[in-house]
Amino acid sequence: MSGSESTRPVRRRTFVLGTAAAAGSAAVAGPLAAPAAAAAFGWSDNGSDYVVDTGAALVFKVSKTTGDLTSLVYRGTEYQGYGGMNSHIESGLGSSTVTVAQSGSTILVSVTHGTLKHYYAARSGENNVYLWTDKADASVSATRYIVRVKAGLFLNDQPDSYTYTTSTIEASDVFAKSDGQTRSKHYSGLRVIDYSHIGWTTGSVGLWIVRSNHEKASGGPFYRSLLRHQSADGGGLYEILYYGQNQTEEQRFGLQGPYVIAFTDGGAPSSALFPGTLTTPWADSLGISGYVAASGRGRVAGVGITGRDTAHPYTVGLANAAAQYWGAARASDGWFSITGVLPGTYTLTVHKSELAVYSTQVTVTAGGTTTLNSIAIPSSNDPANASAIWRINDWTGTPSGFKNAGLMTYAHPSDVRAAAWTGNVVIGSGSETSAFPCYLWKDVNSGLLVYFRLTAAQAAAAHVLRIGVTTAYANGRPQVVVNDTWTSAVPSPPTQPGTRSLTNGSYRGNNHTFTYSVPASAWLTDTGRYNVLKINVVSGSGTTSYLSAGTSIDAIDLLN
Repeated sequence: MSGSESTRPVRRRTFVLGTAAAAGSAAVAGPLAAPAAAAAFGWSDNGSDYVVDTGAALVFKVSKTTGDLTSLVYRGTEYQGYGGMNSHIESGLGSSTVTVAQSGSTILVSVTHGTLKHYYAARSGENNVYLWTDKADASVSATRYIVRVKAGLFLNDQPDSYTYTTSTIEASDVFAKSDGQTRSKHYSGLRVIDYSHIGWTTGSVGLWIVRSNHEKASGGPFYRSLLRHQSADGGGLYEILYYGQNQTEEQRFGLQGPYVIAFTDGGAPSSALFPGTLTTPWADSLGISGYVAASGRGRVAGVGITGRDTAHPYTVGLANAAAQYWGAARASDGWFSITGVLPGTYTLTVHKSELAVYSTQVTVTAGGTTTLNSIAIPSSNDPANASAIWRINDWTGTPSGFKNAGLMTYAHPSDVRAAAWTGNVVIGSGSETSAFPCYLWKDVNSGLLVYFRLTAAQAAAAHVLRIGVTTAYANGRPQVVVNDTWTSAVPSPPTQPGTRSLTNGSYRGNNHTFTYSVPASAWLTDTGRYNVLKINVVSGSGTTSYLSAGTSIDAIDLLN
């Protein structure tokens, strides 16, 4: 559909739920629903598809030749499909070996394509489809599962919708509305840790993907990627297993899941399906490739964390080349518990907000609990503890608090709602942080000026200037000039993802701190005058405007 927003048809009132906080609404039958209520439960073969009737209100079909989900009928309405495409792994696997088997109250459809194995499971009396994907290596492209939903069933005008936009402003996936607001499938506004499910509701029907625990995904708890989109052709719901945008880790292989396609009567999906809550002992004996039952997993628990800044949340992550997990540290004392962990040795990292402030090694055994004594974060590990003459923003590993930071996870920098990216900053004004832009680009606002005064004693000494960044595009990094008399060397670029980030809703890359040793000769000796710090963005890469070399800022300070 094209045309202005004022002329679009309104077929059905829609509101959106997509975070764990939305749980508790009227929901689908839970994962342990009694099979006795489902007399029609079973499967059949129509020649081209295996047809699975859950015995509730859901019937779905899986192609016998490709493993695509070709039909998703709930309460008699077909939800699957837009643009002539099915729901499937990546863009479809093509020719595959597909089998079906029933074991009591469970039906399992198994799909094999080369080294890749994919599974659909139905439980008697549930309006859910459980999915697993076992990617053994990089020979098969399988970075996502996408549920393709017919147009007109869930209309909305959210940041990740571009149904009513026709003006492309970047690549082929960022659009501008006539009112200047921007839309893109990338603009979820959510980190992995922020959501358990994503989808749409009309108020009487809800369609959701409940994400898996992401143990075989990459990027950790703060990773951002596209989750959902709405276009003139229909909608898409995603489970991202590995995505090429702004990745900070190598791809992991193995079995990922279950993730769940869930229908409800309009409310959020049952909280019993959420990651960390869902139990699937009924799947233990199904023969799913790479499946590890709860008995083959372990737990890591910590009695507390000291040395925290209680103004910020703390997250504990576990990661190795094979798997990743995370859990929140309790605000009162830092206690944490991470369950369902595959056996192995992991790097345990404590994050203040998104900034790593402590790490150690832990080993997990099947059926065991690795208990850690109280973790003490050394004061020197948190850059916020260093004594500073002045500081702009707190050190959190995020640009939160800076100008436009709250908008940039669900809008393009050119969005009409963004404040001007230019403008200078005066230390002591009380608005230093809110006046400082969260992102700096070579072609947009390079050369930003920071004004500050020093005492005579401070001006007589050399000082270290620190600039923390959270990611960079096209190797953009800061070079500084003080009072037009001293210029720093051009710093080497840190390792960062090579894809777009600042324009597609993500500041999450690799946190890095640039340090500059500024000699005493650079400062003004007249204490009544402002010193002027100029921050330039330098790089030989990038194009123009918001796709010129750029970087996301965490914090800036001048140390005593």
